[in-house]
Amino acid sequence: MKTHFFVLLLSLAFLSLQASTPPLFTSANRDAQNLISFKAALSNPSLLQNWLPNQNPCTFTGVECHETTNRVSSIGLADIPLTCDFHPVATFLLTLENLESLSLKSANISGSISFPPGSKCSSVLSYLDLSQNSLSGSVSGIATLRSCPAFKSLNLSGNSIEFSVLEEKSSGLRGLSFELLDLSFNKIVGSNAVPFILSEGCNELKHLSLKGNKVSGDIDFSSCKNLQYLDVSENNFSSSVPSFGKCLALEHLDISANKFHGDLGHAIGGCAKLNLLNVTSNNFSGPIPVLPTASLQSLSLGGNLFVGDIPLHLMDACPGLVMLDLSSNNLTGSVPSSLGSCTSLETFDVSTNNLTGELPVDTLLKMTSLKRLDLAYNAFDGGLPDSFSQHTSLQSLDLSSNSLFGSIPTGLCKGPSNNLKELYLQNNKFTGSVPDTLSNCSQLTALHLSFNYLTGTIPSSLGSLYELRDLNLWFNQLHGEIPPELMNIKALETLILDFNELTGVIPSGISNCTNLKWISLSNNRLSGEIPESIGKLRSLTILKLSNNSFYGRIPPGLGDCRSLIWLDLNSNFLNGTIPPELFKQSGRIAVNFIRGKRYVYLKNDKSEQCHGEGNLLEFAGIRYEQLIRISSNHPCNFSRVYGEYTRPTFNDNGSMIFLDLSYNMLSGSIPAAIGSMSFLYVLILGHNNLSGNIPQEIGKLTGLDILDLSNNRLEGIIPQSMTGLSLLSEIDMSNNHLTGMIPEGGQFVTFLNHSFLNNSDLCGIPLPPCGSASGSSSNSGHQKSRRRQASLAGSVAMGLLFSLFCIFALLIVAVEMKKRKKKKDSALDVYIDSRSHSGTANTAWKLTGREALSISLTTFESKPLRKLTFADLIEATNGFHNDSLIDSSDFGDNNLVGWVMQHAKLRISDVFDSMLLKEDPSLEMELLEHLKVACACIDDRPWKRPTMIQVMARFKEIQAGCGLDSQSTTATEDGGFSAVEMVEMSIKEGPELSKQ
Repeated sequence: MKTHFFVLLLSLAFLSLQASTPPLFTSANRDAQNLISFKAALSNPSLLQNWLPNQNPCTFTGVECHETTNRVSSIGLADIPLTCDFHPVATFLLTLENLESLSLKSANISGSISFPPGSKCSSVLSYLDLSQNSLSGSVSGIATLRSCPAFKSLNLSGNSIEFSVLEEKSSGLRGLSFELLDLSFNKIVGSNAVPFILSEGCNELKHLSLKGNKVSGDIDFSSCKNLQYLDVSENNFSSSVPSFGKCLALEHLDISANKFHGDLGHAIGGCAKLNLLNVTSNNFSGPIPVLPTASLQSLSLGGNLFVGDIPLHLMDACPGLVMLDLSSNNLTGSVPSSLGSCTSLETFDVSTNNLTGELPVDTLLKMTSLKRLDLAYNAFDGGLPDSFSQHTSLQSLDLSSNSLFGSIPTGLCKGPSNNLKELYLQNNKFTGSVPDTLSNCSQLTALHLSFNYLTGTIPSSLGSLYELRDLNLWFNQLHGEIPPELMNIKALETLILDFNELTGVIPSGISNCTNLKWISLSNNRLSGEIPESIGKLRSLTILKLSNNSFYGRIPPGLGDCRSLIWLDLNSNFLNGTIPPELFKQSGRIAVNFIRGKRYVYLKNDKSEQCHGEGNLLEFAGIRYEQLIRISSNHPCNFSRVYGEYTRPTFNDNGSMIFLDLSYNMLSGSIPAAIGSMSFLYVLILGHNNLSGNIPQEIGKLTGLDILDLSNNRLEGIIPQSMTGLSLLSEIDMSNNHLTGMIPEGGQFVTFLNHSFLNNSDLCGIPLPPCGSASGSSSNSGHQKSRRRQASLAGSVAMGLLFSLFCIFALLIVAVEMKKRKKKKDSALDVYIDSRSHSGTANTAWKLTGREALSISLTTFESKPLRKLTFADLIEATNGFHNDSLIDSSDFGDNNLVGWVMQHAKLRISDVFDSMLLKEDPSLEMELLEHLKVACACIDDRPWKRPTMIQVMARFKEIQAGCGLDSQSTTATEDGGFSAVEMVEMSIKEGPELSKQ
C-alpha cells in the first residue's frame, strides 16, 4: 500500500512538472524552428552548419539569448553570403518574439522590403542592419516595418532603394519614429525625398545619413532638436545652406559635395557641440566666417570659393583641433604664426590656394602632433631649411608646385625617430643633387622629385629604402646609370625616370621588383638590349622605353606580362621581327593595380622631327602650365593633352590598348596574332622595314582609333575587313608598296589622300580612280581636272548654301524678335559660366567597352542659340550635310565631285570666303571662326564633333575677340581617357583639312 502511494506521489509530481515546463520548452522550440526554417530557405545548405534541429538555438552561430529566459535576443550574420530574398528574413527572423537586434550586413540579401501580412513582428525589435546588400524597391517599403512597435534604428546603406514620383503623394513614413536612419549610397532621387522621410517628424531622430544619393530641393532640420549626426554629402542640393535651428545637440555635420551656398556662419552659429564640420566642395564664398569652434576637432572647408587671409578666429579651435582642411579655395596671404598653438593638429591642408611668402617652418615646428602637411599648389618661395628635420612626427610632406629653390636638405631624415613616409617636392626649382642621405628616411614609400633642375646621379643608397613604392625623378638633368641597387626594392611599383640624361643599360635585376606596375624610362640615352626578364613582372601595366638607343630584338617574354596594356618602344634601334608571343595574353589581361595615378597624355604634332604617337607621363603634383617646359626640351610639340586619373578595370578579359613600335628597324611581316587585341586603340608600326601583306586579322581590332603602317615595305591589297573598323579616325599607310583599290565604305570614305600617298599601284577614292593613266604628266592633268571639278562643286555648293543661309536667317530673325534678348543673354552666360569653368576635370580612365583613345566628343545637338550668326550657320551647315538636300549622283559618275559633295564640310569655308568675306574685311575673322566651328559640327565621325558646351564657349571667345591664338581648355568625358583637352580645340580640325 505504501509502495502504491509513493508511486502515486511520483506520478503527481511528474505530471505537475510537465504542466509547469511546456511554456518555456515550447517558446524555445518555436525560436529554434524559426531559425531552422530560415536556414532551409537559403540556397547554400552548407552555411550555418551548427544550426541543427533538436539543438539549443542559443548555441547557433551568430545567435545570442537572454540569460534568464533563454530566448533569442540578437542575431548577427554579417559578411556571411546568405544569398536569399528579404521574404524569409521577415517571415522567420523578424517574427522571433524576443528579438531585439538583427544584423545582416553584407549578407547578399535581395528583393524589396516588405513585411508579410498577418505576421507579427517582434515587439522588442529596435535595431536592424541590412547595409551593403542588394535590396531594391521603394523607400515607402520601409513603412511596412511600422508593425515593429519598438523599432528605432534602421541601416539600409549601400543598397538600391529608390524614391519614385508616386511616393511623393503617399503618407510617407508615418508611424515610424526613428532614432537612427541610414539610407546612404542608394538610388534616392528627387526634391521631396527628405520631407517624405521626415513625414513623422524628427523629434527623436539622432542620426540621419543620406550620403551618396541624388537628393535635391530645399531641406530644413530646424525641428530636429535631438539630432546629433547629420550627413547629406554627395547629393544634388543646390539651395541655400539648410536651417539647423538651435542645433544644440548636433555634433557631426557633413554637407560636402553639393552646391550649397549662403551664410554658413549664421546657419550653424548655435551648434556649440559641433566636433566635425565638413562643407568641402560647395559654393560658399567670401571670407571664411566665424564658426562655433569650442568643440571642433575636424574642420573641412576645402573646395569652395572662400577668399582672403586665413582668419585668426580659426585658432580659437586650438588646441583641440585635430584636422584642418582649407584646400582648393582662393585664400591669399601667409600662414598665420598663431597657428602654432594648434598642438593637437595632425592634418593641415592648405593646398591649391594663392598663399605666398617663405615656408612658415617655425610655426609648423610648434605643431608637435602634425602627421600630414600639404602646402602644394601655392606660391611659397625660398628654400627648404634643415630645421624641418626636427619635425619627427611628420609622415607626409607635400610641397609640390610651389616656387621653392635651392638644394634639398641633406638632413631631412637625420633623426633616428623620423617617421616620414611620403615626400612630394616635384614641380619646384630645386637644384643640386639628390641627397644620398634620403636613405635615412627608412620608412619612405613615395619619393617624388620630378620637374626640378636636379643634376648629378641617382644615389645608389636609395636602394636601401625597402618600403619605397613610388620613385619619380622624371624631367630633371640627372645623368649616369640606373643604380643596380634600386633593384633590391621589392616593394617598388612605379619607376618614372623619363626626360633625363641617363646612360647605360636597364639593370638585369629588374625582375626582382616583382610589384612593378609602371616603368617609364623614355627620352634618355639608355642603350643595350631590353632584358628578357621584364616578362616576369606579372603586374607590369605600362612599359615606356621610347626615344633611347636600345637595340636587339623585342623580347618575346614581354608577352608573359599578364597586365601589360601600354607598350611604347618607339625611336630605338630594335631589329628582328615582331614576336607573335607579344600578344598571347590578349583576352586574359587583368588590370587591377594602377588606381588613382594622375597622368597626362601628350598627343604629338606629327612634325618631321617628332617620332611616336604620343607620350604618357605621370603627372601628380605638376601644374598644366608647366607643360611648355617639356616642349622646350623635346623635339615634339603636342597638339592635344589628355588626363587625369587612371582607373583600369580589365578583369581577365582585356588586351593592350596602346602599342607603338615605330621608328625602329623591325623586319618581317605583321603577325596575324595582332588581331587578338580587341581593346587596342592605338597601333603605330610606321618607319620600320616591315614587309608582306597586311593581315586580314587587323579587321578584328574593333576598338582601333589610330593606325600607322607608313614607311614600310608592305605589299598587296588593303584588306576589305578593315572597313569594319568603325572607330578608326586616323590612318596612315603611305610610303609602302600597296596595290589594288582602296576599300570603299566604313571609315575609309573619311580619309584624305595623304594617308595613302606613295603606293605606286594603289588607286580609288581619295586617290585617282583605278584604271586611270599614271605618270607625272597624267598626274598633272589629273590635278588640273580636280581643280576644275572642285571649282564646279564649290560654285554649286555656294549657291545651295547661300540659299539655305538666307532662309534660315529669316526664320531665326523672326523667332528672335519675339523673345526678350536680355533674359536669353543672361541665361546663356550663366549656362556657359557654370559648365565650362576650369581646365581640370576629375575624370577617370575606364578601360571598358570600345572607347577611343583620342578625345571622343559627343554628337552636336542644339536648338538655335541666341544670335543670328550662331543659329543660321549651325542650322545651315546641318542642312547642307543632309543627303536628302544634296544628291551627289546629280554630278554623274565623277567620283571626285561626288566625294567633294559628300564631304562638303571641307569646302564650306572656301565658299564663304569667295561669297561674303571680301565685302566686309572687318567681318572676315569672325565669320571664318564661326565657319570653322560649323565644319567641325558636321564631321562624319560623330566622336570628332564638339559638344554644345564647347561650341558655346568657342562662340563666346570669338565674340570677345580671342581669335585663332587663344588657348582653349575644355573638359569632356568620353569613357576612354575621359580627357582634358588643352592647347587647341578639336573644332579647328575641319577647316584645317580643307586646306590639304
